[in-house]
Amino acid sequence: MPELTVNIPDLSAEFQFFTSRSSGPGGQNVNKVNSKVELRFDIQNSDLLSEDQKNILLIKLASKITSEGILSVVSQRDRSQLSNKEDAIEKLYLLISKALTPVKPRKNTRPTKGSIEKRLATKRIKSEIKQNRQKFDD
Repeated sequence: MPELTVNIPDLSAEFQFFTSRSSGPGGQNVNKVNSKVELRFDIQNSDLLSEDQKNILLIKLASKITSEGILSVVSQRDRSQLSNKEDAIEKLYLLISKALTPVKPRKNTRPTKGSIEKRLATKRIKSEIKQNRQKFDD
């Protein structure tokens, strides 16, 4: 059985943070403070991830990765730059752990006897209804 827990190393050494003005709440403060945080992580040039992990991330997160192989996460939920930074880090780790968690294979099951009988009974009823719609030849 494949393991469902993923060991992700501490990637904080390879994070790049960029700040800008947030479009969220803040009143007059929003025009002065750069509270929006964008976290960029270069997957292809990461020394902390294995080649298998890099390939999985590049495939599964392709829609969120730029053409240069940079994964970008933006947070502007709070007024505080620090809390947005923590939120962006949390989002990134959540994305990576979801992508690296192996999918549990589906086991094929057979329909139960009751479900087969129920399906056939409804088919019989529908058939009778349609038979009753037909014209009689006299």
